[in-house]
Amino acid sequence: MSGSGLWQQLFTRQSKTRKPAPAPLPEQIEAIRQRAIGGHHLDQVLWGKVLLNSAHVPPDHAQALIWFTMAANAGYGPAHNMLGRCHHFGWGCEKNLQQAAHHYDAAARLGDEWGRYNLGILTMRGLGMPQDLKKALGLFTAAAHNGHAKSMNLLARFLEEGWETPQDKAAALVWYQKSAEGGDYRGCHNYATALADTGHVEDALHWWRQALPDATSDILLAMERSLTALGPASDPALYAALQERLQKLPGQGEPAAGAA
Repeated sequence: MSGSGLWQQLFTRQSKTRKPAPAPLPEQIEAIRQRAIGGHHLDQVLWGKVLLNSAHVPPDHAQALIWFTMAANAGYGPAHNMLGRCHHFGWGCEKNLQQAAHHYDAAARLGDEWGRYNLGILTMRGLGMPQDLKKALGLFTAAAHNGHAKSMNLLARFLEEGWETPQDKAAALVWYQKSAEGGDYRGCHNYATALADTGHVEDALHWWRQALPDATSDILLAMERSLTALGPASDPALYAALQERLQKLPGQGEPAAGAA
């Protein structure tokens, strides 16, 4: 789609029916929108994310897709990653894993580590392409060395299990720690589990506390098993907070865009 066509779709009036004026956006969100209109690629991606999921405006996935496409057409890596997400999950378009892989690959080639990680996930799982653990390892390794916390967790998993690389549990522990310190809740949980297994229970409890706020259902359930094995009395407050989060889950198994 041409750039002029995208702008026309964004600003052409769709209906002559007069609608109530929307509430004004918060100042910082309006600033993003204005910079996006001005052609700033980062803000085009940020505004697209607002349109995907925000309390400030009604969701409009089709318009988000247009903003991401404009920035991607200018060669902006994070925009290709978001186009990959749209095709991956069917946001504003038909779900198409081949197209998702294409855009993740474009993002990775442009130096976007989220694109590299997401391409690694598809490659590891064989989604939209043949499964290739060796290629996935290469993607996670590159992103991990470039500071991507979720990729650090996956690199650690490959090292721990010996997938396409010599098994090295000591190196895995180092990368789990790096992932945890980088803020990935899966890295926090996996590092805590490794610490608990070696008797460092207090340190393990610290990292489970860090994992708790953002953890998805699979990690919450794994934490519950680990804390139950230790005995809830090991940290009653943590166990109670975990139970509170579990009770609020909509069901067993949230969809996860991440990895094991």
